[in-house]
Amino acid sequence: MPKPLVAIVGRPNVGKSTLFNRLVGERVAIVEDVPGTTRDRLYADTEWSLRAFTLIDTGGLELTPDADFSHLVRQQAELAIAEADVVVFLVNAKEGITADDLDIAEVLRRSTKPVLVAANKADSEERRLDVVQFYELGLGEVLPLSAIHGIGTGDLLDGIVQLLPPEVAVEERGAFVSIAIVGRPNVGKSSILNAILGRERVIVSEVPGTTRDAIDTMIDHEGNPVLLIDTAGIRRRGKIIPGIEKYSAMRALRAIDRADVVALVIDAVEGVTDQDTHIAGYAQQAFKGIELVVNKWDLIKKTDKTMIEYAHRIRGEFKFLNYAPILFVSAKTRQRLDQIADTALRIKAERGKRVPTGILNDAIRQAVLEHTPPSMKGRPLKIYYVTQTQTDPPTFVFFVNNPKLVHFSFERYLENRLREHFGFEGTAIKLIFRGRTEAEVRNQGRE
Repeated sequence: MPKPLVAIVGRPNVGKSTLFNRLVGERVAIVEDVPGTTRDRLYADTEWSLRAFTLIDTGGLELTPDADFSHLVRQQAELAIAEADVVVFLVNAKEGITADDLDIAEVLRRSTKPVLVAANKADSEERRLDVVQFYELGLGEVLPLSAIHGIGTGDLLDGIVQLLPPEVAVEERGAFVSIAIVGRPNVGKSSILNAILGRERVIVSEVPGTTRDAIDTMIDHEGNPVLLIDTAGIRRRGKIIPGIEKYSAMRALRAIDRADVVALVIDAVEGVTDQDTHIAGYAQQAFKGIELVVNKWDLIKKTDKTMIEYAHRIRGEFKFLNYAPILFVSAKTRQRLDQIADTALRIKAERGKRVPTGILNDAIRQAVLEHTPPSMKGRPLKIYYVTQTQTDPPTFVFFVNNPKLVHFSFERYLENRLREHFGFEGTAIKLIFRGRTEAEVRNQGRE
């Protein structure tokens, strides 16, 4: 199910990052009382009333303290409107309406996107009464809230869920592999796509994508159907709008949700950036397959050790993706481009792999013998039984005495052992820990 996007827009220092953290339930963005300080994570998945959606913190686009914020906030609002399914327009109840608020409201009124106006810092009865002034914006009801204290956020979430588009199931992916070509602007996504299509020459069909400016293209790759999800449309003619690079993440999120395998394109000359690792992290959290595609390899001066050394540096940047294949390609010379589809097909097969229960439990028992499980207050973690409950992504349920005893480092150890025994190259795997008593597990085995 592709997740809808909900963007929080507003002028600097109205509390966008604080509200973002409150709605996703954890501190995932840097919050300081200075405009333009958000430099950390830009998006997170959350859920309310059984509806999942992706929340975007546009505070991450506030650039330099000396920037012309009047100009930037309008551009940011326009970008958010273009990509989001629902827009939360955050204003400051303490300061009242400003010229920047009026500029953003003008953009929002001209759009067809659903908008919720939220007046932050309404943490007293007087300020809650004062929010009536924001009806002047002409965007309908105004919801008073205090992001820092959590007041009114439930009403805001209720309003967001009511405005989300209807749920539409994604078609079954069993018959083909879908590859999302993602990455920062100007890393060569369009060139890679055009080079693949130019060489394959067998275009089966063209299906309009669900993201703006994107086209899904089905090709035949050596007898295998492959769906290419293009996200290259983020580059626009003329001058690049400030902040647009980070907004490329919004388009990437949509594509990742719809894909089996994510082909993350990296510029060989520029190397890995924070934005690359952010997008890769989202792909991992969505439990997708992933391949790291280093483009423009033709521009790198090489020795017999260049590829090995470069791969080592990439592994250092993507420590959480030690299972992801690294491909060195050139869209310009078409060097190794066939490996993108070849590797995706191999990852797709790994995602469909199922491990017999007996063999799986033997491997986990051996892992536990070789590495003592963690304990808390003298109470050790016990793993009674493991079973694989689904494929695509491979999902394993561990029945344990207390899930709270599972330290993240031990979970990572178990994942690494599963990979050592059974492969799962290129795909995230999901580990779930459920509490059971030893007697309950024995009874389940008898049934």
